[in-house]
Amino acid sequence: MKRKWIIVVLLGVLLLNHFPVSADAVGSVSARNAILMEQESGRVLYEKNAHNPERIASITKIMTALLAIESGKLKEQVKVSERAAGTEGSSLYLQSGEKILLEDLVYGLMLRSGNDAAVAIAEHVGGSLEGFVFLMNKKAEEIGMENTHFANPHGLDDHEDHFSTAYDMALLTRYAMNNETYRTIAGTKVHRAPNPNESWDRVWKNKNRLLNGLYKHSTGGKTGYTKRAKRTLVSTAAKDDFELIAVTLNGPDDWNDHIHMFESGFDDYDIAEIVSKGTIKGIKESFYKGKVYLDHSFDYPLTSEEEDLVKVEYKLLKPKEQDDREIPDIVGKAEIYLGDEKIKELPVYYKHQPEEKKSFFDFFRNMFTTVIGLKDNG
Repeated sequence: MKRKWIIVVLLGVLLLNHFPVSADAVGSVSARNAILMEQESGRVLYEKNAHNPERIASITKIMTALLAIESGKLKEQVKVSERAAGTEGSSLYLQSGEKILLEDLVYGLMLRSGNDAAVAIAEHVGGSLEGFVFLMNKKAEEIGMENTHFANPHGLDDHEDHFSTAYDMALLTRYAMNNETYRTIAGTKVHRAPNPNESWDRVWKNKNRLLNGLYKHSTGGKTGYTKRAKRTLVSTAAKDDFELIAVTLNGPDDWNDHIHMFESGFDDYDIAEIVSKGTIKGIKESFYKGKVYLDHSFDYPLTSEEEDLVKVEYKLLKPKEQDDREIPDIVGKAEIYLGDEKIKELPVYYKHQPEEKKSFFDFFRNMFTTVIGLKDNG
């Protein structure tokens, strides 16, 4: 059965500040693959071969860290296996048989890119390295990483079927940054961890030069390098309420690539509130006027030239009954367009009138009339 709709179109948005547009304003980057994404909306502000599958090296460890955090086992002691301790490449120099907090392993994984930490984490959280890889791919599918396949927890070039894209890694980072523990770890400059075999603590300094003073707006990220993948980098940055994610694969000048992308994003775009939380204004239908609302606002990065391209279209069900009690909680939707592209859809809620509270006298009277039969028999 077709539903009848009342359609209200509101054009334009109010913006405080705007900057010159262009998705190409970033210019050229050294990386073979690159992307710049806004955190809240997921809007892609710049891309270059962003959907091409490539080797990704140690930015793989973002997924490893995320699964460790989501396991709820960070305060558990991990016994380091011989296999983990013997992992090649960048290392925390863990020793076979030693015990270390899973939380400290995640810090060592993210700050120092410890491949031994990656295997120790995988064995503890997944039961085995192979079991953990299964969890990695399951999580990738859940997040929507359609062109990604993980074959190990560290990114070493020991498998041919270990790959991702700049876009997928941005999706992963956007998801991970919604976890406060991940945010904290990825944004930590120095971490100290007890060393069971020595009288001094282990001290790990983050390898991310952007975070360590090269770029003032940096909030975290993960470095990577192997001979076959070359330099890979995921980083995040924030300026007031504007958060960005940058990813480069095979980028010989990645630090400058990321700074350039971030600066272009902050200069060319501004976060605009397209619709506000609360009662929807501009509804002319008398029945709905002042009675419909949105339960949250919607913000979106826009350029000054895009201001006139935004359109908000409200589609409301035509009420069959005028009785407030017969109206459903959700009575329509707000469709938000940028030009011809629909960028968001939000449910429109109906504000029901509160039921009048009956007094004790009313309750007693209703009970009395029911008992003597007046209510049923007149």
